[in-house]
Amino acid sequence: MKVTVARIYVTEGRHVHQKIFERLHDEHKVKGVTMFRGVAGFGESGETHSSHLLDISFDMPVVIEFFDEESQVRQALESLSDLTLSCRVITFQADLS
Repeated sequence: MKVTVARIYVTEGRHVHQKIFERLHDEHKVKGVTMFRGVAGFGESGETHSSHLLDISFDMPVVIEFFDEESQVRQALESLSDLTLSCRVITFQADLS
């Protein structure tokens, strides 16, 4: 079965990752969602975000990945546009087995 996968890149400091996760679960009921917390990363600004054992950062990179049929993914992304305006979003096709 072919699905479309979407990845939304945010940082914890923006406090939108939980809202995105909840909407994907409660409103869009997509087939699957996983949220990953990065240990290090940087974006367009070049500012490095990382966690150290003694200095835990609360602005770590977060990737929200979800999948469903292409039309469902497109509809969800359009609906989330108010939360993802300054985020990076990528989509790609995959085989679900």
